[in-house]
Amino acid sequence: MTSGSTPYPASPWFVRPQSTAHPARIFCFPFSGSGGSAFSAWPAAIDGVEVCPVQFPGRENRLAHPHYDSYENLAASLVEPLLPLLDRPFAFFGHCAGALPAFETVVRLAELGLPEPACFFVSGQPAPHDAARDRMFTMTEAELRAEVESFIRGRGIEPRPDMVDVGLSVLLRDHAAARAYRRVEPVVLPCPIVVVHWRDDPDVHLDDLEGWCLYSDSVDFRVVDGGHYDFMDAPDELRKLLTSWR
Repeated sequence: MTSGSTPYPASPWFVRPQSTAHPARIFCFPFSGSGGSAFSAWPAAIDGVEVCPVQFPGRENRLAHPHYDSYENLAASLVEPLLPLLDRPFAFFGHCAGALPAFETVVRLAELGLPEPACFFVSGQPAPHDAARDRMFTMTEAELRAEVESFIRGRGIEPRPDMVDVGLSVLLRDHAAARAYRRVEPVVLPCPIVVVHWRDDPDVHLDDLEGWCLYSDSVDFRVVDGGHYDFMDAPDELRKLLTSWR
């Protein structure tokens, strides 16, 4: 078998086939209303670490798949397709609400005695017990539609009505799961946590992220340049940070 070949069966949970060419992996969890395409501008590997965007059901190429309903269900369903890929050191990266199912997946792996990430990167998301503070939870459907249109336009695309309809449908289902999510008591993870704060994020401030201190014996806060969605462009500062755990 040649280096870079793919011995792993194709899975709808991952938008790229996994290779054998890299000594480590980072699994990337997208934010509410989005999918694996949130990481489409990221290279397939960063300094030897393979980038593995996770594709949640109920969006993009999995639009016909039943929605996960809850973060706990999502984590439980993800464990089996993850298992063949945990054959080398790995990390998790979750942006905004995507950090919450990533957190639940770490908890699930630990409970089952399975391999755990060497590091968990949280980007722009308060800790689980503070998750109900999301400003979007107070928005009307019309306001959320405007948010979807603004996001699409911000990516340089003129939003078509059908595109907005699909995006809003996914966002509403994701928000229902986010609203139902509750972690009253912190759970200490077995891995270090690196909390990324975006300096120009208008909605999430550094103080909002301090709750993560309760979730690991090793929590490091990093402030990087950019706004809430600038992670999508894989800026150099973030890319360097995401390989610091190796």
